[in-house]
Amino acid sequence: MKPGGRLRDPKLPVYVGVLVLAVLMGVGIGRVIGPVSTYPGDPGQNTAGQPSGQPQGGGGPVVAADGHIHGATGSGGSTGGAPSLGGLEITASGYTLAPAADEYTVAGEPQAVEFRILRADGEAATQFAVVHEKPMHFFVVRRDFGDYQHLHPTMSEDGTWRVDADFTEPGPYRMYADFTAVDAAGTQAAVTLGADLSVSGDYEPKPLMDPATTSTVDGLTATMAGAATPAVASPIMFTVARDGKPVELQPYLGAFGHLVALRDGDLGFAHVHPEPQLADGAVKFWLTAPTPGTYRLYLDFQVDGKVHTANYVIVVA
Repeated sequence: MKPGGRLRDPKLPVYVGVLVLAVLMGVGIGRVIGPVSTYPGDPGQNTAGQPSGQPQGGGGPVVAADGHIHGATGSGGSTGGAPSLGGLEITASGYTLAPAADEYTVAGEPQAVEFRILRADGEAATQFAVVHEKPMHFFVVRRDFGDYQHLHPTMSEDGTWRVDADFTEPGPYRMYADFTAVDAAGTQAAVTLGADLSVSGDYEPKPLMDPATTSTVDGLTATMAGAATPAVASPIMFTVARDGKPVELQPYLGAFGHLVALRDGDLGFAHVHPEPQLADGAVKFWLTAPTPGTYRLYLDFQVDGKVHTANYVIVVA
């Protein structure tokens, strides 16, 4: 080595090359996976005081793999990967839906439906977070979409949930338990589980209604605007009118509306929550249909203190 010269490690270029490659790979992976978001506190309200599912700041909707799609202020666009629909499995994320019965009759009056949510150790889960003012959202849908019920069970101390369902027509049904469980460490898991049940009698499936952008219920006409694109968060807006005049939507379960999307065929489930504020009187949702196909939409909204359910058929292509 010459006097005053620098000691040069012949391996130094290799080290530098490896470091540069690692940095570039990290950037690439970040672009594919996207940022990982966390929401501390009760899922019903985050640290910014926004309704459930609202990330702090803009940036489009939050899509959970359990079938929840939460609105967010901002423009739509690709979610960076098609989310799966929920409710297709009886066990997911370490929790199992355990119905007390899977056969019912047309009794002409509400019947008690009971179930438990079991942990991986087989014991009943008893700790649940309140999301949109309820610890459990329960849905019953006939397979031809001829009957739809959005119910809110109550839980006893042993973890048994109970709710009255009104089975007015026989046939095969699907039940969905939509909840956020809390384990002993305080970790929360948003899960949607599904199971089949049947109502005895002669089943005569009804044909699927034609696609339409309006639905009239109890003298109210709910009009849908927007179209869904496969695997893309698409804005869907609803306005409600009576006799052609707009009516004021009222908050129901912490939001101006609740939207459930069911895929025709397998009845894959998505519970979609809207943006927190109305846009010129319209309630706005971000719907992500993971695959092309036909979907049935059910919109719960409240006017004059009464909850109504509008329904639609859309074709995603």
